[in-house]
Amino acid sequence: MKRIITLASATFALSALSGAAMAQTGPIRIGVVTPLTGTYAGIGQQVKWGLDLAARQINAGGGIAGRPIELIYEDEEANPAVAVQKAEKLFQVSKVDFLTGTVNSGATLAVGQVAERNSRLIATTVSFADSITADKCSPNVFRVNARAGMQSAALADWMAATKPNANVFYLGPDYEMGRSTVAAFKSAAEAKGAKSVGEVFAPLDNKDYSPFFGQMRSARPAVIYTSVAGNDTVRLFTQMAEFGLNRNVQVVGASGTVTSQNLPAIGKAADGFVTGVGYTTGIDTPENKKFVADFQAANKAAPDLYGADSYGVLFFYKAAVEKAKSTDTDKVREAMRGLQWSTPQGLKTMRAGDHQAMQEMYAMRVNNGKFEIVGRVKADAAIGPDTCTRF
Repeated sequence: MKRIITLASATFALSALSGAAMAQTGPIRIGVVTPLTGTYAGIGQQVKWGLDLAARQINAGGGIAGRPIELIYEDEEANPAVAVQKAEKLFQVSKVDFLTGTVNSGATLAVGQVAERNSRLIATTVSFADSITADKCSPNVFRVNARAGMQSAALADWMAATKPNANVFYLGPDYEMGRSTVAAFKSAAEAKGAKSVGEVFAPLDNKDYSPFFGQMRSARPAVIYTSVAGNDTVRLFTQMAEFGLNRNVQVVGASGTVTSQNLPAIGKAADGFVTGVGYTTGIDTPENKKFVADFQAANKAAPDLYGADSYGVLFFYKAAVEKAKSTDTDKVREAMRGLQWSTPQGLKTMRAGDHQAMQEMYAMRVNNGKFEIVGRVKADAAIGPDTCTRF
C-alpha cells in the first residue's frame, strides 16, 4: 500500500512539474478586448493591425523568451459592461497571461478591476482619461499611450502662441474620456490665459449635433475644442461645416478626434484642425520610417496613434517578461515599473509611480488632408505630476 501511495505521489509530482514546464514553454496568450463593431470600430481596426504586425515580427524573431505570442480577440463594442464580460471570459476560459486593447476609458477602468480580481495585468494603448493613471489608478493597470493631460500640454502651448487669451467653447462625448479630456485641456488652456465660455456633452454615437449649435454660437468662441472620436467626428465636423459653425473659428481637439482612419470621410471640413498627439507618421527617424512602411505593406493603410501604440505595447510586454524572466504577475509588474523600451515614437519610459508612459508630444495641424507638425513638448514637461495614491 505504501509503495502504491509513493508511486501515485511521484506520478502526481511529475504531472505537476510537467504542467509548470508547459506553462513556461507554451505560447504567451494576450487577450485583446477592443471595439470591432460600432462607432469606434475604426479605432479597434488600428489596434488590431498594430498588434497583429508586432506579433508577427516578434514571433519571427523567436517570440518572447523563446515563446510565441498568441493573440485572442473579443469585441467590447465600446461598452464597459460588455468589456467586463469579455475580459472575464479571456481570463477564466482562455487563460490569457495579459490583456490589452480597451478603447473606451470607462471600459479600461472597469476591466482594470477585473484584472485586479484575477491577478493579471492590463496595458491600454488608447484610453485618454487622466483618472486611469491618477485618482482611479490600479497596481495592475499600465498605460503606454499619452493621457489627456499630456495631449493638452502640447496643444495648449500651440494655442497660447497663435491664439493668445482666446475664448474657448468645449464639446465632448458624455462619458469618462470626454469629460476628462475637456477638463484637462480647460485646465491647461486657462493656465496660459484662455477663457472658457461654455461646454456641452453629447451622447456617444450621437447622430445630430445641431441642437448644441445655438449655445455654441451665442458664446462667440474664437476656439472650439472637441474630443469626440471615430464616426462621431465625421458627423460633428460635417454638420459644423453645413451650419457654418467653423467659419472664422479655430477648431482644436483631442488626439483621437481626427485620425488617418476618419480623415478621408471628414474631407475638407478637417482642414486647419489642430491636435496634441504622441505619434505622427512624420516622425523623422529610421525606426518610424520602417514601422510606417511595414504597417502600410501589411494593411494597405497608414498607421495612426492607435496603431502605433498598439504595435508598441507588445514590445513593452516582451521587454518586461524578459526582464522578469517570468510571466508571473508580481514579477512582471515590478519589471514594468521604470522600464524603458523601443517604440515607433522612440524610447519610452514607464513611470514607476502611476504606470503612465512618458513620451515627447506634438502639436499637429491638418493641411490639405495631411498632418503637419507645428509644435512639440518634451516628455518630462508634458507628463505632469504623479497624483496616483492607491498603491
